[in-house]
Amino acid sequence: MTPVDDLKAIVKQTYGAAASRVSQGTGGGCCGSAPDALANCSPITADLYDERDAATVPREAMLASLGCGNPTALAELRPGETVLDLGSGGGIDVLLSARRVGPEGTAYGLDMTEPMLALALENKRRSGLRNVHFLRGEIEDIPLPANSVDVIISNCVINLAADKDRVLREAFRVLRPGGRLAVSDVVVLGELPPALRRRADLWAGCVAGALSDREYLDKLAAAGFEQAAVEVTRVYEAADVAGWLEGRDDATRDAARAFAGKLAAGFVRAVKPLAAAAAAEPAPAAASGSCCGPRNGCG
Repeated sequence: MTPVDDLKAIVKQTYGAAASRVSQGTGGGCCGSAPDALANCSPITADLYDERDAATVPREAMLASLGCGNPTALAELRPGETVLDLGSGGGIDVLLSARRVGPEGTAYGLDMTEPMLALALENKRRSGLRNVHFLRGEIEDIPLPANSVDVIISNCVINLAADKDRVLREAFRVLRPGGRLAVSDVVVLGELPPALRRRADLWAGCVAGALSDREYLDKLAAAGFEQAAVEVTRVYEAADVAGWLEGRDDATRDAARAFAGKLAAGFVRAVKPLAAAAAAEPAPAAASGSCCGPRNGCG
């Protein structure tokens, strides 16, 4: 396999196992095996949703959350909008978005991990929401037409992609002119030590693949976006990352101490210009991202 395929395999295995544990009632992926996994999340994934949000979604959707922020609370979603969540996991942000855009709006979730999709569909059933659709596919090849989405959200997933430029180009393609990108992601405030860049397993925790805030802005501009900004919402100190490094080699632990205070959760905003060409590029072929949504009746 290529390095990209290796990375995708790691991500699928990690998040598939997380979904399976939630489905089996043994806890979430970030939270160990405690029955009440919400009480044991790492600092990256803890305390992202308030009690009001938690009360409106199935508990399993909350337990399967592996994000670093709450993009639905920051994206200023409006009634009637169409929202797409890249890397939707167990569906928590899709379900929250669906409630915010109301029955006249639509919320899509896109994920490549079969166990997560199965969990998301079950969470949709439990929620009773009818304006939710989950799609099977990769965020590098979004199985939706060009100019079809008002808002794209994502929760600590773009860092999992080896080709982030392609992800952002795809996001630009499917957004309508004037559409908004509003994602939570981990960003590096400076340089990430090479010892952590080399740890492929840490990609699944959004660490090794983190962009700097400047790199993020440059890639957004290259994809065609304007009004790009990165708002730091939480800075992780040495104590916050210690849990990731238990059992790691000395070099990795030393590198982690060196970037204490340089790793942050950020809210990334950008807009597709109104002047963007309205000509639609062809949607990806079904083989590149088959759909588990309204087109085949399973969403």
